[in-house]
Amino acid sequence: MSKNSDKHYVGIDVSMKHLDVCVKSTGEYFRVENNAGGYREIKKRLSAYPPCLLIAEASGGYERGLVQGMQNLGFDIAVVNPRQVRDFAKALGRLAKTDKIDACVIAHFGEVIQPKATVRVDKASQALSDYQERRRQLVDMLTMEKNRYAKSGESVHKQIKKTLDFLEKQLKEVEKNLKDRIDENEALRKQVEQLKSVDGVGDVTAFSLVIDLPELGKVTRKEIAALVGVAPFSKDSGKMKGVREIGGGRANVRTALYMATLVATKHNSIIKAYYEKLCSMGKKKKVAIIACARKLLVMMNAMVKNNTTWGANLVKNKA
Repeated sequence: MSKNSDKHYVGIDVSMKHLDVCVKSTGEYFRVENNAGGYREIKKRLSAYPPCLLIAEASGGYERGLVQGMQNLGFDIAVVNPRQVRDFAKALGRLAKTDKIDACVIAHFGEVIQPKATVRVDKASQALSDYQERRRQLVDMLTMEKNRYAKSGESVHKQIKKTLDFLEKQLKEVEKNLKDRIDENEALRKQVEQLKSVDGVGDVTAFSLVIDLPELGKVTRKEIAALVGVAPFSKDSGKMKGVREIGGGRANVRTALYMATLVATKHNSIIKAYYEKLCSMGKKKKVAIIACARKLLVMMNAMVKNNTTWGANLVKNKA
């Protein structure tokens, strides 16, 4: 166990049906089912190891039930990037891959890196996340069907049009459910109103920020930029200065933020001025847009933190 912490770090390898669990401090390993009964069994087995932090990889949604279930049972759990865990395993020379090995590597990763616990999400917030994910799925399906319509012959246009009509109806229903649920939540409704006071931010971006980024207004400017993945990483070595790149973070939030930034560079006086300044300095347009996205995000983080709306004073004092 880390000398910097008295916590027990517990790695959990997640699959659709099973959870493989490893306690780093003792090497204890066991397997349970990925359901409510399995979560209770984990609680029972870990009762001998207080306090502990559970660590699981993001697994395409299979980890959702685990996170909510273990949080409801009183545990802290951190969801980490699987690519980082795999790189960590390679650095250790652990190239073999089994469910047990993965669980133990995740536990070791947690002990060394000590990731922050995932923000607790209540049932209402989880329902919002589900609707938000469904909205993205429908938008993707609509895009694919529209592309098929454009490339197909007239003989199948009628059939594809029926699918498009159905998907568009579903999308409207999901968007209405999203709006109704946010309107019912006073805190979320207020946040959405604050964010929409920004020129360039509409419902889609505001909903994505309040649903997919619950840390907004609760962390520092550097932390919020890293969470979304708009903080540039250096690639320097000796005299060589590499191109700064962004990466990681929450791709869905970053996509919504990017689209809002494109609008803001044309219609938001502050972001537009910043964008033009960067371009005049010789920055590539894409680099300038990402810089503007980071600035916009940091400013909105300050807005929520300080319970205010968009304004020049906020930009001057808090961004």
